[in-house]
Amino acid sequence: MSEIRWHEIWIDQCDAAETIRLRYGAQSAFDYVVGEKLLNFAEAAAEHSEFAEALPQFVSRVRGMFTPEEMAAHLPRSERRRREMDEAVEDDADMRFIRERAAVDRARQFARVRDMLTAPALGTS
Repeated sequence: MSEIRWHEIWIDQCDAAETIRLRYGAQSAFDYVVGEKLLNFAEAAAEHSEFAEALPQFVSRVRGMFTPEEMAAHLPRSERRRREMDEAVEDDADMRFIRERAAVDRARQFARVRDMLTAPALGTS
């Protein structure tokens, strides 16, 4: 039995997104692979070097899956949805600071992913 290499899970996720696109359209594929999988992967990349090393490959594959016009249409909608979800969470006063801090972190992470997806060229350092 082979060892699971979690930092390579993006390959299967992109394959799944291509199937989703064929069955349900570009918006559903985008929501799955960017709004869910890529954002979670980018969050893991902030903590784990093996994810950080694989992130440019994941982004590159996603960039190849959608046209610039599709990116321009879906990114703002995805960002609005993320903000609405953050605002919909109800909690007590003690948890408010933690929730707001997490929302700021998610917004920063989304901006980073958005910038990587829309940059004229993807570079690595």
